[in-house]
Amino acid sequence: MSEPIALVFEDREYTAARLEALAGGLAETLARRGVRAGRRVALMSSNRPEFVVAVRAIWRLGAAVVLLSPAWKRAEAEHALAVTEPSHAVGDHPVLAELMPMLHLDEPIEPSDAPAPGFPDPDPAADAVLVFSSGTTGMPKAVRHTHASFGAAVAHWRDALGLTGGDRIQITTPPSHILGLLNIVTALETGAWMRLHRRFDLDRMLHHIETDRITVEMAVAPIALAMASHPKLESYDLSSLRYIMWGATPVTASVAETVTRRTGVGWVPAYGASELPVIACNPLEGARLDSAGRPVPGVELRVVSLETGEPVGPGETGEIQARSPSLMAGYLPAEATAEAFDDGWYRTGDVGHVDADGWVRLTDRSKEMIKVRGFQVAPAEVEAVLHGHPAVADCAVFGVPDEADGEAVVAAVQAAREVDPGELVALVGERLASYKRPSRVVLVPEIPRLPSGKVLRRVLKERHGRASDH
Repeated sequence: MSEPIALVFEDREYTAARLEALAGGLAETLARRGVRAGRRVALMSSNRPEFVVAVRAIWRLGAAVVLLSPAWKRAEAEHALAVTEPSHAVGDHPVLAELMPMLHLDEPIEPSDAPAPGFPDPDPAADAVLVFSSGTTGMPKAVRHTHASFGAAVAHWRDALGLTGGDRIQITTPPSHILGLLNIVTALETGAWMRLHRRFDLDRMLHHIETDRITVEMAVAPIALAMASHPKLESYDLSSLRYIMWGATPVTASVAETVTRRTGVGWVPAYGASELPVIACNPLEGARLDSAGRPVPGVELRVVSLETGEPVGPGETGEIQARSPSLMAGYLPAEATAEAFDDGWYRTGDVGHVDADGWVRLTDRSKEMIKVRGFQVAPAEVEAVLHGHPAVADCAVFGVPDEADGEAVVAAVQAAREVDPGELVALVGERLASYKRPSRVVLVPEIPRLPSGKVLRRVLKERHGRASDH
């Protein structure tokens, strides 16, 4: 009997053994270049099988993968490298190649079935992967996951989704984002069949649900909205799907209900963070659209008062905090870690409540983070770019609800002289990833601040909080 296919990309097919042989060959190449256990290796790559091979190879050597988004511009990549100090780089991206010597993933990888020489299994307490999150405030921070914490997250995700070796999934989200990597590793470790897409294309995604008989589809808000508004959605046979998972932003019930009405497929909302990848998930039978689900087994939740910091009772609103073996080891820079914890509990920065039956409802963000299509945007990062324009005397960036993207970025600018808002939007677009670009710039006489200097973003949201013009 032929070995089952583990990964498909365009017209290429890979068995698990083939992926491991390629990982072995790449590990030998990286070892010759000086990669050792405990080192960090930057990986900036498009969606492709070699991304998967590179992650396995780096882990095989006991090194940690630093995931850089291929959407980033040079300044963002420079910041990420300064924070994580990787010794080596692998990828296919010109930005990374400009910043440090990079082993290009287009170079042929010679498979090797030989066991990795002198490389025992990585220490569970050693760092496995560093992904970028903006945490509570300021510039993006690197989230450190050990082999133990990421392994726990994979087990939680597999169990929450009920994944087995008989499932078939596809990956359209970037693998540099925690959800993309989590889906890839979970599929490989479960023995599920997986198609990797070079980029997101709705018709291609729907076509492959039909032709590949996909059983579990992963969606974030823009994918759900695109499905709901697709004029020919009914022309695709989606009957193989067990459910569609909605993650990264709270569910827009009207959008989810439209998709279900038109396709007959139900949703399973879930909730996680870069720092703690799987926090809550709905049951596969009886999922609700008004809740992120219940904490997955292995995750403890509590809610604390926003005023006193003391735990509150079931149904009472406050900040959601969590403990779990899947929780990150900490941030880089390390001094950012302390404020993310409260007596051993991770502060999610999400406001909501947990009822007596354990159902989680998210109502607000106590953090100032803006979530665009599931990606985190730090206001401080966009503000730093705007402050670099000579016409900007002061500015503040905030998020407003947006049906397509979850939230949209809006910049309030106090101008020192006449300036075209479009010029400011373009400046951010040149310096930062496209999802961080403001949907609009509003010119204001002054930025409201507390005597301490802290921006009153809530005031700005109330004054200028309508959704974007697009």
